[in-house]
Amino acid sequence: MDALFVPLASTIGASVDQIKLISCLLIACPLGSLFIRIPASQPNLKHLFNLLVSVFFFIPVLNLLLGSVLGTYHIAANVKGPNMPWIVFAFVMGHLTVNHVIRAFYDLSYETFEVTGPQMVLTMKLTTFAWNVWDGRTAPENLDKWQLQKRVTKYPTLLEFLGYSFYFPGVLVGPYLDYASYVSLIDESLFEGKRSPNSTRSIPDGRKRVAYRKMLTGLVFLGMFVVLSPSFYYGIVITPWFMTQGFLYRMAYFQFSGFIERSKYYAIWTLTEGASILTGLGFTGYGPSGESTWEGAANVKVLEIELPSNFKVLLDSWNINTNIWLRECIYKRVTPKGKKPGFRSSMLTFATSAFWHGIATGYYLTFFFGGFITTAGRLCRANLRPLVLPPPGAPTTVTKRIYDWTGTLASILILNYVAAPFMLLTFTDSIEAWRRLHWYGFWMIGSTLAFFWLGGSGFLKAVQKKEGKVAEKVMTPESHVMPPPLDDVAEEFKELQKRMKE
Repeated sequence: MDALFVPLASTIGASVDQIKLISCLLIACPLGSLFIRIPASQPNLKHLFNLLVSVFFFIPVLNLLLGSVLGTYHIAANVKGPNMPWIVFAFVMGHLTVNHVIRAFYDLSYETFEVTGPQMVLTMKLTTFAWNVWDGRTAPENLDKWQLQKRVTKYPTLLEFLGYSFYFPGVLVGPYLDYASYVSLIDESLFEGKRSPNSTRSIPDGRKRVAYRKMLTGLVFLGMFVVLSPSFYYGIVITPWFMTQGFLYRMAYFQFSGFIERSKYYAIWTLTEGASILTGLGFTGYGPSGESTWEGAANVKVLEIELPSNFKVLLDSWNINTNIWLRECIYKRVTPKGKKPGFRSSMLTFATSAFWHGIATGYYLTFFFGGFITTAGRLCRANLRPLVLPPPGAPTTVTKRIYDWTGTLASILILNYVAAPFMLLTFTDSIEAWRRLHWYGFWMIGSTLAFFWLGGSGFLKAVQKKEGKVAEKVMTPESHVMPPPLDDVAEEFKELQKRMKE
């Protein structure tokens, strides 16, 4: 089958795996238009359609994915105790880890597309399903809003479960979805009571308009990546050529390389979003002008990443569905009932996120440094931001604009610095890249933390008090792909010491 893609790959300079992946994503778009034409009265046909398309995508590796799917189906049906979701988690995460180890053993680059990518998506779906089933067996008064909405009270047939597990637009790279959302898509209850006033169809108008716009956007990002990635990539930092350039040129070149690296993810996630919308997934109602909106299948917000007001906004806009999974299936679940999530919950969630990505050292360098970044961001929002906010109802001041522009620039610089090891993977290459960048990310974050911890916080709090400006309470970032801020660690230790004294 690879022979079909070799000529095209050679022509445009991409790998065969990349061409195969993009081909499958593009095929999914017209297939989405076919899928939605299957009437809601034929749900089994829709499940079968999902399964057959995914079989076509996964012919060489389908057996490696079926083990996790069938094992989860059996465990969730037959284990009735409260440990059932954790048994499923250990089973599917263990299976994923084995394949991560195999990938590392064969030293496959991140450009090589094999089973671990789809298996990461499948891990989110299967563990979410297990928790949804458990919530369906739990008294409603013991559940929160999300758990009530997503609980599974009727166990699916094997065909229904296979259709859910292999929902074809998101089976390769996401987005992942929960079982309740899948069922509402199949029976079209997602659209009940939301029909456009001018339409006689049960499915809202405007779906194709949004989907093909997403598809076009994805292709633009894909074209940028194909044309520019041979020259602009994080690995350029560790080439001899890079150090022959001037400092400012190197810094600018590195920042643009980061954008081109991310354009690959923008491309594939936007293409899958478009294909998902064509099947009917992602409908979120109507806009002010009456047009239908389809924002529920998004996994990335490009503008909020490339032009963020701060690092928290950036994190919350990247890999959105993974953040939801970590929050709902790990962060909340490891928190003892009746207690607020703390440092322990955050660290277990962070560890899950890191382990889910793989075993490469570069991942852990990125995540570990992220704890310091989130701490610095929190300190800036708590101590600096209140001083530049205009009074309620007043127009934005020049000082506030400068604060926002500075936050955007700092966020992009830090993003590219911390993300480089994530793409370089090895410890040696990551440290060498940081060295050639003169450790600028450490200088930025280290000097910020030193300023606040060595008296800056106290001074700025005094200024706030003098000017009558009270800081908003800064909560732990909603993003769970990074470790918790270090001040959460300090608060947890203080609480532990207090309990020990008692």
